[in-house]
Amino acid sequence: MVLANKLNITNQIELNKFEEKISKQKAKQLFETGKINDIEVGTFNGLSQIHKFLFSDIYDFAGKIRDVNISKGNFRFASLTYLKASLENIDKMPQTNFDEIIEKYVEINIAHPFREGNGRSARIWLDLILKSEIKKVIDWNLVNKEEYLSAMERSIVKDIEIKHILKNALTDKINEREIFMKGIDISYYYEGYAEFKIEEL
Repeated sequence: MVLANKLNITNQIELNKFEEKISKQKAKQLFETGKINDIEVGTFNGLSQIHKFLFSDIYDFAGKIRDVNISKGNFRFASLTYLKASLENIDKMPQTNFDEIIEKYVEINIAHPFREGNGRSARIWLDLILKSEIKKVIDWNLVNKEEYLSAMERSIVKDIEIKHILKNALTDKINEREIFMKGIDISYYYEGYAEFKIEEL
């Protein structure tokens, strides 16, 4: 079933294409206007700001907590019953060092607060926390798609693997445009969106 959208698209392939194009343009704009520096760091509110900025031209639910239970493969994300409480707990989690930040990131992934676009928003959110707290970001070009996705699946039980993968990809080029733009392309590629290059939009 195709998600209801502002573009009135009823074909999933077509929706994916427009979603990628429009939200990548918005990600580029987020960086180039400096609005990324206004995002609240490390809170659900900050994540919601990112999600709304990326997806508000496509979905009415942009930036809003989902109102349905969702799953991926065999995994069910946080139940609606506990979602708000879970997000409040995540807000309170410490983020003073790399391990704490990744633990927080793992929890926001388990919460999966939005109907769509969770991973793409959360990776920007993660980099903003890393940048603020330890003056590093992830060079997503150094993170293998299959290794990352399987480590994220396993992180629900044990987060040592995802910590190892992401730690090896840290860079101190925290304000470099190229790192951010390439990171967006890679982030979308993880989710199966690879039709457009951000720099060509």
